Order: sequence, then structure tokens, then C-alpha cells
Amino acid sequence: MTERYLRQIPVIGDDGQKKLEDATVFLAGCGGLGSPVAFYLAAAGVGHLRIADCDVVEETNLNRQILHRPDRIGMPKAASAKLTLEAFNPDIDVTAFSAFIDRNTVRRMIGDADIIVDAMDNFSARYILNEISQTLDIPLMHGGVAGLTGQVTLIIPRKTACLSCIFPDAKTTTVTPILGAAAGVIGSIQAEETIKYLTGTGDTLAGKLLLWDGAVNRMDVFSVKKSRRCPVCSNICEDKP
Repeated sequence: MTERYLRQIPVIGDDGQKKLEDATVFLAGCGGLGSPVAFYLAAAGVGHLRIADCDVVEETNLNRQILHRPDRIGMPKAASAKLTLEAFNPDIDVTAFSAFIDRNTVRRMIGDADIIVDAMDNFSARYILNEISQTLDIPLMHGGVAGLTGQVTLIIPRKTACLSCIFPDAKTTTVTPILGAAAGVIGSIQAEETIKYLTGTGDTLAGKLLLWDGAVNRMDVFSVKKSRRCPVCSNICEDKP
């Protein structure tokens, strides 16, 4: 093990560091949220990142999508992310998917991931991730950001409320105003929660919803419960058959 991780091992332990090394994370989206998530997971030594994004780098991305550079405008974001992350930490492997996330492609892209990280910018895709999370019994780390606000929750299939329980009727907007630093705050929390889950360190946001309002520097955490009427998870038992 290199000296790279010496400052975090007192926090997560040698066993925790080995768990990160052996872990696979599927990151859906490598834009405003996905950039800080990917950087911090890579920095922590998560062994394999599987990253999916169907877009290409545009100039309007550069105020917040710190994985990408001006000389990569026009390059697929997933490919740009792979270049950045593998140069940043040669210890890790990155698999890039320059493809649209839908019900036909998502299972192949998730592969053997231990956790799904939702860094998307629309609820259409998020609901697909939520459904496959429940189907495959893989935890889903959700994050969302707009303007100076954001939210984070960890969804554990069969145990916590799913995304459809919490946001049953969320609508997708076309263009969401956003400050880059706001995405950095939420993405950093997502990365930390993912590391905590993978290593078993501390309490996570499972069954809770964190709401952050950067305009007034306020963060609140609320308990969330499963809905008996949820069309996605209401018929899934708490224990595996």
C-alpha cells in the first residue's frame, strides 16, 4: 500500500482501505456532481470506477465539471473522465461508457458494482437507476443540486425508502441554473457517504434525506419512510427470500 492513503487509514482502518481497493462503484454521470464524486473516490483508492455519460464536453460545462478541460471540448465526457482519473491515481481502473442510460443498457454498465452513485441531472434517468437498484439489490447513493441547494440520501433496497417513495412525482427540467461550488458540496457528501458505506465507517444517510441550502448556510437531515403505495419498492420484502 502506498503512502498516498496514510492520512485516511486512521479514519477507515487498514481493513477499510482494503475494502475500497476491492470495491467497484458505478457512477451515473460525470458532470457537475459526478466530477467531485469521481475525484474523491479515486483519491480514496476505490479500485474500480465504472462511469457512464452519453454527453460530450461543452464550454458551458466548465464552470462546474472539473473532470474536464477546455482542450477536451467535443470529447465524450466518459472518455475525458477516464483520462483525468487514471492520471490522477494510477492505482485505480476506470471503465468508461459513452452511452445513454436506459432500461436496456443500465444493467450491463452497472456490472458487478457494489453501489450505484446517482450523479444525474434528470429524474427520468434517476428513476431507472432506482428501479435497477431495487431489482439487483444494490444500494443507490442519490444526489441532486440546483442553484445553491441540494439533497443527498442513501437508499438500501428492502430496508429504506426508495427514490420513488421520497420523490414520487419529480419532474425533469431542461436547464438547471447551478453554481459549481454547490455541486462540489453535494458531490463531496455523496463521495463521503459512499466511502462510509463501502468501509462500514460511521453512520450513513440510509433512511434519511439531507437538504442543504447554501444561500443561508443551512443543512437539515430528515427521516424518510417507505411508502406502502410505492409502485417500485412496496412489494419488496425487507429480508431476501
